[in-house]
Parts: sequence; C-alpha cells; structure tokens
Amino acid sequence: MSTAAVRTPEPAASPRVAGHNRITTQALVSTAQAAAAEHFGVQAAQVRAVYTDDGGLLALELSLPMPIPPLARLAAEPFLSAPSGGSVLERARQAKAGILATVATLTGTRLSRVDIRIIGTASVQGRVQ
Repeated sequence: MSTAAVRTPEPAASPRVAGHNRITTQALVSTAQAAAAEHFGVQAAQVRAVYTDDGGLLALELSLPMPIPPLARLAAEPFLSAPSGGSVLERARQAKAGILATVATLTGTRLSRVDIRIIGTASVQGRVQ
C-alpha cells in the first residue's frame, strides 16, 4: 500500500481591478453611531461621533445619553441596575472594547481608543439593555 501526498490547490488570488475604494468621514461617523446606539439601546440620532487623529491612528469620541430605568422604579428595585451592567460609569467602561471591535470590523479602520461621554440619561421601561 503506497501513500501519496494529497495536494490541495492554492486558492485563486482575487483579480486586481483598477480603481480605488474610499470610505467617507460620514460613513465612518454613521457606522460608529449605529454601533454605539445598538450597544446602549438608544437611537443612532442620539449619538454624536467624532474621529480625531491619535498618532496616526483614529480615536473615536462618542457622546450619548445613557438609558436607565425610571428613577422611582430604580429606587424601589435597585437590582434593576445589575442586569444592565451596573453603574453608568461601569457600563461606559465596559462598552469601549465592544464598540471598538465592531467599528474596526465593519470599517476596516484601526482605532487607538474609544472615549465615551455620557451627556444625559434616557428613561426606559423595564430592564436596561
């Protein structure tokens, strides 16, 4: 019984097509707004996103309201904050890595950091996502 090496063919290289691809600043901003809105459970229109240069990489600055249960309900049922990720500060800190990964994956850009500024609260009924 002889053993023969099985060779799998190399995948064909994608053909090079003349031209260029460009992602506009507005597309980057809209993507960041959508990623942050989805993560926090707010509308994209409520999210302000700004990119700045950070030593050759892009830094993303987000400003948005943080959704929280009505304060009277939160006072009566303090455990409601636990499923949402804890305090406003803890939730903002936890969100950075996920938003950075989502924006980088969708746009192909390398971000150096994500800064989140909470500019208010948005009242939601029930659990906060």
